[in-house]
Amino acid sequence: MNVVSPELLAQFDVPGPRYTSYPTADRFVEAFTVDDYELALKQRRNGGAAMALPLSIYVHIPFCESLCYYCACNKIITKHHERSAPYLRYLSREIDLHTAQLGGGQVVSQLHLGGGTPTFLNDAELRELMVMLRRSFSLAPGGEYSIEIDPRTVNASRLATLAELGFNRLSFGVQDFDPAVQKAVHRVQPAEQVFALVEAARQQGFESVNVDLIYGLPQQTPESFDRTLAQVVELRPDRIALYAYAHLPERFKPQRRIVTADLPAGAAKVEMLSRSISAFLDAGYVYVGMDHFALPNDALAVAKRQGRLHRNFQGYSTQPDCDLIALGVSAIGRIGATYSQNAKTLNEYYDHLDQGRLPIVRGLALNRDDLVRRAVIMALMCQGELQFEPIELAFLLDFRRYFAAELEALRALEEQGLVVFGDAGLQVTARGWFFVRAVAMVFDRYLQADRNRARYSRII
Repeated sequence: MNVVSPELLAQFDVPGPRYTSYPTADRFVEAFTVDDYELALKQRRNGGAAMALPLSIYVHIPFCESLCYYCACNKIITKHHERSAPYLRYLSREIDLHTAQLGGGQVVSQLHLGGGTPTFLNDAELRELMVMLRRSFSLAPGGEYSIEIDPRTVNASRLATLAELGFNRLSFGVQDFDPAVQKAVHRVQPAEQVFALVEAARQQGFESVNVDLIYGLPQQTPESFDRTLAQVVELRPDRIALYAYAHLPERFKPQRRIVTADLPAGAAKVEMLSRSISAFLDAGYVYVGMDHFALPNDALAVAKRQGRLHRNFQGYSTQPDCDLIALGVSAIGRIGATYSQNAKTLNEYYDHLDQGRLPIVRGLALNRDDLVRRAVIMALMCQGELQFEPIELAFLLDFRRYFAAELEALRALEEQGLVVFGDAGLQVTARGWFFVRAVAMVFDRYLQADRNRARYSRII
């Protein structure tokens, strides 16, 4: 593959947002309170057209039996499975507080269980959770209902239960098949186990199986990762998410257990990414965007071809842009022109609900400029194309005047063959699609203002 050179990958190996939202979550403020969130819920209920749009729901299950040293997620390490029962009771309270504001029976077209480890819950508890959700919401036929899987916590029987409960998409956390790497990050799971589970998932009729990979982990080399790539190609999941490991031990305590000297150098990481892109494209995968690949007949690849790709806090989606109800500790949601986040610790989360209040602790009400730039950035991230006129008509502005500085800054990317300008807009090229975050960053007013990018993962 020669569309992307290692030199170009190295040039754009810089920190930057993933743009699951704009503005990004690090811009949330505590001045946004539960009262603001409830007002947004009320406006949705009284909003007529907004009420007709289906909801998306994210449920965060924070518990994990074992600590993975690379992890930067909000999680609670425990082998005490009895802790999940009270957590479910509090989730039920949070759901009831939402239906009190929105009314029951709201249509849901997308549900995602993340963590932590959602399969920390036993079968009875997963069943209880789905009963709670179905009691308050109406899960639409044909929706996307997905759950993150730690292969060490499930077997074929558990996958059958998930299918029975209505889940139609699975995401397996693999990261790397190499035993030395697995040992270095404290996540040992034999490849044979993953292969058997993926085969069982296919037999159960799951519509899509995703595999998560991470490059840049300790003990990895381009050659060792080549072996993992070959195994993944043989496994042939419907989707692949390929993430760069961001080593930020000052922010994420578990990462302090990783020996910095064992991490691959920057050049080796770039080589791993370059070889990964080649391996997946050669195997027939479609590059959906950023760090996602999909088989040509997968719904995500089809949505990209048809210009129906969307993006939310869970990443790329085929579901239309919609409000997102976030349930559980630290979960992030979106209602109308607002973003919100729940309390990040279990005690604080429980305390809010004990007081009969939704556990919102921070968020953001978007202003007009935020909305304009969100529309621009999401068009770039999802369609790889930006037409000026729709933005001008939606927001009553002169695009070329409003974004004069940004358009001038894009000329440097044009010279590198990442974007092309036309009379009516601009297009991200096939080469530029691999660096779409860098294109979107040009329009990020907050990022351009403070230049403090160290808080973000690297865009390559």
